[in-house]
Amino acid sequence: MVIPRVVVAAPSSGAGKTTVAVGLMAALRRAGHRVAGFKVGPDYIDPGFHAVATGRPGRNLDPMLSGEERVAPLFAHGCADADIAVIEGVMGLYDGALGTEGYSSTAHVSKLLQAPVVLVVDASAAGRSVGAVVQGFVAYDTGVRIVGVILNKVGSDRHEAEVRAGVAPTGIPVLGVLRRDTRLTVPSRHLGLIPADEQREQAATAVDAAAELVKQGVDLEAFIAAARAAAPLDVTAWDPAAEVTPAEEGRPVIAMAGGPVFSFRYTETAELLTAAGADVVTFDPLHESLPEATSALYLGGGFPELHAEALSGNVALRDQVAAEVAAGLPVVAECAGLLYLCRELDGHQLTGVLPAKGQMTSRLTLGYRTAIAASTTALFDEGRRVHGHEFHRTTVEFDEDVPAAWYLPGGRQEGFAHSQIHASYLHLHWTATPDVPARFVAAARVHAGLEK
Repeated sequence: MVIPRVVVAAPSSGAGKTTVAVGLMAALRRAGHRVAGFKVGPDYIDPGFHAVATGRPGRNLDPMLSGEERVAPLFAHGCADADIAVIEGVMGLYDGALGTEGYSSTAHVSKLLQAPVVLVVDASAAGRSVGAVVQGFVAYDTGVRIVGVILNKVGSDRHEAEVRAGVAPTGIPVLGVLRRDTRLTVPSRHLGLIPADEQREQAATAVDAAAELVKQGVDLEAFIAAARAAAPLDVTAWDPAAEVTPAEEGRPVIAMAGGPVFSFRYTETAELLTAAGADVVTFDPLHESLPEATSALYLGGGFPELHAEALSGNVALRDQVAAEVAAGLPVVAECAGLLYLCRELDGHQLTGVLPAKGQMTSRLTLGYRTAIAASTTALFDEGRRVHGHEFHRTTVEFDEDVPAAWYLPGGRQEGFAHSQIHASYLHLHWTATPDVPARFVAAARVHAGLEK
């Protein structure tokens, strides 16, 4: 596979790599390129901005969640019909899962993709010392090929000259210099940026501003040349149809929550469900009812705590979900979905499918988790081990002992699982467990009367 590609990385979080990556994607698209955008790691907010910038679905590349061996195939799949790919890194270039010596880091993914790296450096509080930072990152791991630097938050022409002088001895070319720009400020809250799905107009304005900043400050031709210098990638593209086998007749409808509240779901989730023989129909729980002939329900991630009153106000849907689940509707709920199934959230009445209440807290729960299925359900067999990710500031308190979904390290039980319901805070990337969407579709077929 020959696809020009570059990883946009940084020495640390906060350097501006999202602004630069999104700006590059949008500027390249404006220049007539078909751009594929990717995000290293489990983050689900940045890919939303990638989608606005590229006009294509945003995708994640995460060795921990999907498996190391699937990263390049998933990348190739996401690059279909594209002529250049921009991969936004996560945290600092060499920062990975804790205690793993950089597993799932941006550097790890760059090696798996044999992709050159452009380093975004925040120069706001340094001059010639930026050169030492660049040299250190180049020397730290010679298996990572840093081919350029973009200097961000530069204050003046004089400041730029001083920083350039510091970088020059490293031999790494400066591909761009960006000044501070207040138009790039995107609203944020307790878990980072507000997702693009929640504020489409503001997201589009921020993407346009980033594109203009990159157009003015980055040598796009030099960036494209760096991308084209990437070696051919010996890989077969991931294909959802090769992972699952659909039934010969009948396609059950799987309702997938979307809209401003349920803004997070990995793109490959719907692709796997479709390949497994389902018709996936997205609906907005703020205003709509379940799609006609719904035979299973997927509730992904998002921010229900910010929309609890509005969610509660859609009484028809709340009652419909409760009644359908009581009648055997298969349900998968991850994070926001778990909260929606509770009796209440911060005092606002929700579906009451689970004997529990959710509430906001001041504590952030964040990180990869190795989980073991606590029981056998429609989706998992007892003892099944998976890798997932938690990211929330809410907590769920059950009224009584309930059958847990997972056993987590330290003996902690998490979520709820029984028969056709599987609800927890854990986000999974189903590419690592393709039998799970296949089993979900099978459960939907039974509920729809297509199978016994």
